[in-house]
Amino acid sequence: MKLSRIPLLGRVGIAIVLGIITGQFAPVWFARIFATFNSLFGNFLSFIIPLIIVGLITPAIGELGKGAGRLLAITALIAYLSTLFSGFFTYFSCQAVYPKILTGGIDAMMLDTIDEGLVEPFFTVAMPPVMEVMTALILSFCVGLGITFLKGDTLQNAFQELREIITLIIRAIIIPFLPLYIFGMFLAISISGQVYSVIMLFLKVILVIFILHILLLIIQFLVAGVITGRNPFKALRTMLPAYFTALGTSSSAATIPVTLECTIKNRVNPSIASFTIPLCATIHLAGSTMKIVGFALALQYFFGIPVDFATFIGFIFMLGIIMIAAPGVPGGAIMAAIAVIQSILGFSEQMIGMMITLYIAVDSFGTACNVTGDGAIALVMDHISGKEKNAVKADVAGEGSIA
Repeated sequence: MKLSRIPLLGRVGIAIVLGIITGQFAPVWFARIFATFNSLFGNFLSFIIPLIIVGLITPAIGELGKGAGRLLAITALIAYLSTLFSGFFTYFSCQAVYPKILTGGIDAMMLDTIDEGLVEPFFTVAMPPVMEVMTALILSFCVGLGITFLKGDTLQNAFQELREIITLIIRAIIIPFLPLYIFGMFLAISISGQVYSVIMLFLKVILVIFILHILLLIIQFLVAGVITGRNPFKALRTMLPAYFTALGTSSSAATIPVTLECTIKNRVNPSIASFTIPLCATIHLAGSTMKIVGFALALQYFFGIPVDFATFIGFIFMLGIIMIAAPGVPGGAIMAAIAVIQSILGFSEQMIGMMITLYIAVDSFGTACNVTGDGAIALVMDHISGKEKNAVKADVAGEGSIA
């Protein structure tokens, strides 16, 4: 069986196990080979992150503006609010749970020593980014908003092609080499003697996030049920085929046909469902946001970094915008989010590597949460569009009676 045919999660799992085992007996020179690769890969990530921001966010903002319309604007707003709720719900829930379960964290100085001494790379290649992350964010907003006011499509088309290039880099370079990067990271952690602490962190945090994502879905459908007057649990049950399909595909885009079918079965107008579901597959990533916020908070506890709520407020609001532009490839959301994780939370390369590993470990569950929640938004949009149509009919009938 070709390695490329193994799902990303499977490759990451193999990399973790091999890294842990190999670190028990590997000589230092062998570990330094992978330390060299990790140094090069980490520097490349630092270089490409601003370009990922510009290449993804700029055309996404331009498309939302170009496709101006009341229905699109309302859908995008609801998706963004859902993402924000997911972020803050995760933050407060984890704040209540993590202090009780994440005790005896990792020795951060030991990990620093790994990078600087015992398994230092044979050489490094500096890859300075073309701009700072915040510069890239501001540039993306300015250019993206500017595109919405232009009559022509030349600049928008150019940024769409840049997005295709960035997506290709993520799909063909970053994602395939991630398992090797994770192998090198766990090889270093195993040599440091901290592997047990890291594995226990992973298991505890993944369990918490799994429970929270089920609760999030229930809340989303309860809100939709209150707004629409429909049975939320029946609607959620109808969406289960989409949930389980997403578990297998780990792709919101690949699950669209099933999500659309389930949504229509929930008595959503087919025209509304056909508009809302593909759009939300791109811009509504509440499950992905939950994972990133939950894992980031866990690593701060684990490394003994003080948690500042004010910092997380800005982080969650920015993360919601980043998620709108995240590419639809496995692991794409965490790749797009690295920029704000580094710039706002100040995570080190070692912590970023652990974030990526945690995220991919439950990637399919985040995707399943995303697409199932799309069904709740479709219910709300169907209700809103129905009320608008009834209002128009009432106005027409009123004008007819006056005449």
